[in-house]
Amino acid sequence: MPWTREQLAERAARELRDGFYVNLGIGIPTLVANYIPSGMKVVLQSENGMLGMGPFPVEGEEDPDLINAGKQTITQLPMSSYFSSADSFGMIRGGHINLSVLGGMEVSETGDIANWMVPGKMVKGMGGAMDLVAGVKRVIVVMEHSARDGSAKFKPKCELPLTGAGVVDMLITDLAVFERKDRHAGFDLIELAPGVSEADVRARTSAKFHSMLRK
Repeated sequence: MPWTREQLAERAARELRDGFYVNLGIGIPTLVANYIPSGMKVVLQSENGMLGMGPFPVEGEEDPDLINAGKQTITQLPMSSYFSSADSFGMIRGGHINLSVLGGMEVSETGDIANWMVPGKMVKGMGGAMDLVAGVKRVIVVMEHSARDGSAKFKPKCELPLTGAGVVDMLITDLAVFERKDRHAGFDLIELAPGVSEADVRARTSAKFHSMLRK
């Protein structure tokens, strides 16, 4: 059966490495913070000017002055530091963030991503999406495999306005995991959710991909 939102976050957390500086996008990616492996040191960075974010607070202990870029309440750690959003974006644009985990509306077979707007709908702002995909060393997209109307979100070409071209290194959906060897290569199917077949994935995907699964 397809992975739940929590299981998607747990799967994405397996891509973290000790010593990484990581930026987590809005939505499912924020849940990754709950699944950092025990004993692993990972520093979470937020575009609004915080380095070293702690876990989400327990109910009743929220501090409205402590929020992430998605305006969710968070906690601080003994090593947490605060600075201007300009300095925060300087970290991102300067290539100092090892990994970004982002949500997505569409991903193309060549690694393009669209995740910041739907034409005709109100947009509060693009936030740090374009900076994150341009300045971060590795980009993982976590999203549901299909849109609400059942159409493919992993497709030959993105139809929504692009956030970045050729920047996605790994795609984790509720059905499967896809990865590229490098940013000039196509995607390989490397893992399936429990009970999901390759045929299920192909039936709900319009993008081309190569299967690396054992037959």
